Amino acid sequence: MMFKDYVAVVTGASRGIGYTTAKTLAKEGAHVFAIARTIGSLEALDDEIKEAGGEATLVPLDITDYDALDRLGGIIAEKYGKLDILIGNAATLGDITPISHLKPKVWQQLMDVNVTANYRLIRSLDPLLRAADNGRAVFIGSSNVARDPSPYWGGYATSKAALECLVKTYALEVEKSNLKVNIFNPGAIRTAMRARAVPGEDPSSLDTPADLMPLMLKICSPDFKDTGKVVDYRKFKNDENDFFF
Repeated sequence: MMFKDYVAVVTGASRGIGYTTAKTLAKEGAHVFAIARTIGSLEALDDEIKEAGGEATLVPLDITDYDALDRLGGIIAEKYGKLDILIGNAATLGDITPISHLKPKVWQQLMDVNVTANYRLIRSLDPLLRAADNGRAVFIGSSNVARDPSPYWGGYATSKAALECLVKTYALEVEKSNLKVNIFNPGAIRTAMRARAVPGEDPSSLDTPADLMPLMLKICSPDFKDTGKVVDYRKFKNDENDFFF
C-alpha cells in the first residue's frame, strides 16, 4: 500500500471524483477524512472503504462552514500531528447563463465554495501539510474554461481562474519546503456536475473518475517533485510523460 500510515483530507467526497479519490487513497493505506454534506453518501463511502480494509473519518459539513474547517485542523493536529495529502475537490457549477443574468446569490456561492473554502482549507491545514515528510496538496481545477473563456460560463470560469491563481501563489510560498502544491485538471469526466452542465452529452462517451486515479496517485506520491503546475489528465492519456498544461 503506497500510502500506508498517511493521513488525507478529501473534500466533496460524497460522489464523483471526490468519492473515488477517497476510496482509492484509503485502499492504498491512507486514513481519509472524507468531507461532504450528504451523510448517506458518506456512509456508503465508508462501507466501501471498510470492505476494502481501509479506514475513514466521516466529516459531514458544508464546505462553507469555515469555523468547522478550522476545528478540523485542530482535530487532525491533536490526533496525528500532520497531514500528508489534501485533495480540494468540492465545487459548485452555478448557473450556465450570461454574466448579466447571474444572480448575486449564485455568484457569491461560486466564490464561497470554489475559492474561499479552499483558502480556508489552506489556512487551517498548512502547518499540518508542512509537518508531513512529503506533504501533497492537490486542487481540482478547470483550466479549459478558466484560460479560454466561453459564453455563459463566466461565473464558474472566474471562480476557477481565481482558484488557479490562489493555488499557484501558495505553491510559490512553500516551494522551499517538502510540500508540493498542484492543480489537477480532469477535463470532461462522467460526473453529476458534467451532466448538469452539458445535459445533451452522451455520458458513455466520457471517462469515469476511476480513470483519473493512476494520475491522481502519481501526483500525491512522494516521488512526484513538481509543484505549482496544472496537471492535465487529457494530456496524460496521450503521453504519460508529458501531462502539464
